[in-house]
Amino acid sequence: MVLIRLCKIALVATIAIFFTLVAFGNITDYGTNWAFVQHVLAMDTIFPDSTLRWRAITDERLQTAAYVAIIATEGAIALVLWAGVVRMLAAIRTPGFRRARTTAVLGLTLGILLYGLGFVVIGGEWFAMWQSKTWNGQSTAFAFIGWISAVLVILLLPEQEEEH
Repeated sequence: MVLIRLCKIALVATIAIFFTLVAFGNITDYGTNWAFVQHVLAMDTIFPDSTLRWRAITDERLQTAAYVAIIATEGAIALVLWAGVVRMLAAIRTPGFRRARTTAVLGLTLGILLYGLGFVVIGGEWFAMWQSKTWNGQSTAFAFIGWISAVLVILLLPEQEEEH
C-alpha cells in the first residue's frame, strides 16, 4: 500500500514541479510568454476578416493584469500542490491518507481549470486563438489538461487492502 501511495505522491509532485517551473519561467523570462498573452488578447493574428475582433483587449495595462493573474495562478497552484504532497507524505501510513489527498485534488483541479478555462475556453474561443497560426496554444493546453487529468484520476483511484 505504501508503494502505491508513494507513486501517487510522486505524480502529484511532478505536477507541482511543473507549475513551479512554469511560474518561475514566466517571472524570470517575462517577455517570452508576455508576447504570447499580448497577441492572443489583441487578436492581431486571427483571420483578417474575422468579425470577432470587437472582443480584443489592446490596453497594455489590462494585458499586463491578465498576464500577472496567469502567473499568480500558476504560482498558487504550485503552492497548493506542494502542500498536498506534504499532507500526503505525512499521512502515508495512516487511514487519513484519503483525506490528505484533498489538497492535491484541489491543486490538480485548479491546474485543469487554468488550462481548460483560461487557455481553451477564454483564449481559444473568446479571443479566437484557434484562428492564429502563430499564437495558438490550444494543443499544448490540451496536452497539459490530459496529463494533469490522468494524475487526478490516478490519485482518486480507490485503494484496496492487500490480501495476506
